[in-house]
Amino acid sequence: MPTPTQLLGVDLSGYLPIGVLLLMAITFAVVNIVATLVIGPGRDGSTKTQTYESGMVPIGTARKRFNVRFYIIAVTFLVFDVEVIFLYPWAVTFSNLTPGSPESAVFLGRVFFFMFTTIVAYVYAYRKGIFRFD
Repeated sequence: MPTPTQLLGVDLSGYLPIGVLLLMAITFAVVNIVATLVIGPGRDGSTKTQTYESGMVPIGTARKRFNVRFYIIAVTFLVFDVEVIFLYPWAVTFSNLTPGSPESAVFLGRVFFFMFTTIVAYVYAYRKGIFRFD
């Protein structure tokens, strides 16, 4: 009787290490959760349910409103962080292209457009006063 890999016509033996790694990760997570539930203390109390503020006694409620500018700064940071992540694959691919080829000009134009749109967004945010804390 043929094996499942022979039926598909694909050799899946190269994926065995990935399968073993996934099985180890899932087993580790399940064992830790079960061990915590079995071994860990299950006490409840007023101190345990109290808001935690880095060892300090909590002052006021945890439902305090923040200025929306803090969130906008965080999102702006994420935009530039993701931009840098997108530039790494481009740089690796661009360095492997032959110099002066039409393909390299297209790749260079794409990254210039990408950088241009990011700079335009930054200038727009700056002019709107996003980065001013009054």
